[in-house]
Amino acid sequence: MALALVSALGWVYSASAAQVLVEAEGFQQLGGWELDTQFIGIMGSPYLLAHGIGKPVADATTTVTFPETGTYRAWVRTKDWVARWKAPGAPGRFQLAINGQPLKETFGAKSAEWFWHDGGTVSITQPKVSLALHDLTGFDGRCDAIFFTTDPNFNPPNESEIMAGWRKQLLGLPDRPDNGGDFDLVIVGGGYAGTAAAVSAARLGCRVALIQDRAVLGGNGSSEVRVWPQGKTRLGLFPRLGEIVEELATDPSLSPGRAEEFGDAKKLAIVRAEKNVTLFLNHYVYQVETQAHRVVAVIALDTRTSRIRRFTAATFADCTGHGTLGALAGADLTVKQEGHMGMSNMWRWQQTDSPQSFPETPWALEMDMNDFPYPQKYHGQWFWESGFDKDPIRDLEYSRDWNLRAVYGAFNAMKNHDGKEKHTNAKLEWVAYVGGTRESRQLFGDVLLSADDVVSGKRFPDGCVPTTWNIDLHYPDERYRKKYPDDPYVAKAVFDKRVDQNQGYPVPYRCFYSRNLDNLFMAGRCISVTHEALGTVRVMKTGGMMGEVVGKAVALCVQHQCRPRDVFPAHWDELKDLMNLPGIARRDIVQDPVVLPKSTNPPLP
Repeated sequence: MALALVSALGWVYSASAAQVLVEAEGFQQLGGWELDTQFIGIMGSPYLLAHGIGKPVADATTTVTFPETGTYRAWVRTKDWVARWKAPGAPGRFQLAINGQPLKETFGAKSAEWFWHDGGTVSITQPKVSLALHDLTGFDGRCDAIFFTTDPNFNPPNESEIMAGWRKQLLGLPDRPDNGGDFDLVIVGGGYAGTAAAVSAARLGCRVALIQDRAVLGGNGSSEVRVWPQGKTRLGLFPRLGEIVEELATDPSLSPGRAEEFGDAKKLAIVRAEKNVTLFLNHYVYQVETQAHRVVAVIALDTRTSRIRRFTAATFADCTGHGTLGALAGADLTVKQEGHMGMSNMWRWQQTDSPQSFPETPWALEMDMNDFPYPQKYHGQWFWESGFDKDPIRDLEYSRDWNLRAVYGAFNAMKNHDGKEKHTNAKLEWVAYVGGTRESRQLFGDVLLSADDVVSGKRFPDGCVPTTWNIDLHYPDERYRKKYPDDPYVAKAVFDKRVDQNQGYPVPYRCFYSRNLDNLFMAGRCISVTHEALGTVRVMKTGGMMGEVVGKAVALCVQHQCRPRDVFPAHWDELKDLMNLPGIARRDIVQDPVVLPKSTNPPLP
């Protein structure tokens, strides 16, 4: 059976070979390594990242049972993350230790692309074996998987397909996904928009699955990215909108602030308190089933166990920010390939009471103190941003790594070069390895909102969510572009301040569902707006209010067995009544439908 499968796919190895595949993310103890799920769609897998900001992290460890003893060749899937720029130094070096003994080969020092690094042979003398990933630098070494084989001529396939067939076979996973459940609403993306949508729909009696590819909720407003949530709430046409957002929101003193200021535990507690929400953290949606212009199911990878689950629902909501669900389902969309807003990786440093060392970083961007905005108040803010002319999806790992090189180069200048006298006691406290992206895909709805609509105050009959942020678009800051003109790493913000910040501009409901998929909602920065209009609607509290409206609209879709498009105008008065209810209000539509009070809203113009 194994030989037939391998032959059919073009792989050649001995049918009698013993093989063991270990996904790094499945290690029993991650130690100081971080689980990085941002680039699964690019390179095919989550991976472990040794993000020690200059100090080696604690070992990741696990125990593996081999099918037989003998001589195995060991392979490690990894890369030298600065090699694409031909930078010296290989900062991501690490070792693989087997039963406490490191292999002679050092990993993370070869290849600009992900590949299987041959680690040589090892003698396995007992079935149970301990493995450890031992970081050597603290500078973002990365490991996807480890493979052992007794066939000396077999090279493991270097595929970017998510959960390729050979991986599933070696991990002993079933051919068919597990049943994740059937719901009224499946939400993909657990930022402010997705979390608010889940709470909103659940409080109206809908059975909700909230799928998030990270271990925390909040997205850019979590402790991983640390952007403070912006956008005014509870004003405009429906001043109850925003009450759920305010339950979830925090008020950090800085952006980026301290981890505890972003309330990860608070958001989780609020969601877990909702009996109608089933939360799936560390699940990455990578496949979608559609039929007759409807989303039927989504397939998700459990990024810790490699199990695959299938979720079905009457309605779905894309709250990924990247429009990932919509793109997989074939939604009409647009992607701005050049001149879009970029990705930020913010950072913090502190002055201590004693001298602090920081290693030289010859592989980072070469900088002196004039090459970057000095991080006053001990933090590097939103303008540490890049990727403006890179592909906003395929080049995400590139942009994140470029940002890391910029941050480390700046701190190296502060510590070891022309800024060292002032920064003897300075210590690098935190650097975001999860990027904060502003713009990628926009999914088209029945209305495509433009900046002209917003600044002229055009009134749509289905206007609802108030957007109050100025039209805020980011461009490379020319003052810091001299050394790296083709790859800027510092941004500037250009504002159009004609947005009504007192009452807000009411964004149309018809921007919140797909124009060609009959049961797909969207909320957050992937909604149906132009590049310029995205500059006002993209902030988190505004996106969260979109989620509140989507959750309420889903309740009407369940009650009336209708499409998102049918809510306006057929059930618009009912949605207005729901938008006027307190955010904490509950009713059970599924088990015990409730007749809403007669509408007091004026008829549509």
